[in-house]
Amino acid sequence: MISSTPAPAQNKTGVALDVSISGLRNAKGNILACMTEKPAFFLKCDKDPQSHKLRIAVGQAATLHFADVTPGTYAIAFIHDENANNKMDMALFLPKEGFGFSRNPKMGMGPPKFASAAFTIGAVDTKLAVVMKYML
Repeated sequence: MISSTPAPAQNKTGVALDVSISGLRNAKGNILACMTEKPAFFLKCDKDPQSHKLRIAVGQAATLHFADVTPGTYAIAFIHDENANNKMDMALFLPKEGFGFSRNPKMGMGPPKFASAAFTIGAVDTKLAVVMKYML
């Protein structure tokens, strides 16, 4: 998990990323967020040792804060983990819980590719807005 405690000013090498979350259908559970620079790990971000991960109670998740992010190109996957079991629950092939992606790509058959959700962080703090989606 990435810490929300800022690094000492003299050691800071990155910038802040703030992501506002909207469209939550209820205040249950947690928001899980995983940000990676590696396309191969986009939807398997937990397997990327260099990824940035957050788990925030929904009541505190109006804005997610990633601290000290190195400039680069990233994509983020979000889950509204309503039952707080730290995973996306499925019903057959459809997600039972909410989900979202950086840049809010249009959904087709299956999840988006890294390129559809990718955004660039430069030398200044960055803000994004994500809308959660629900299939069931």
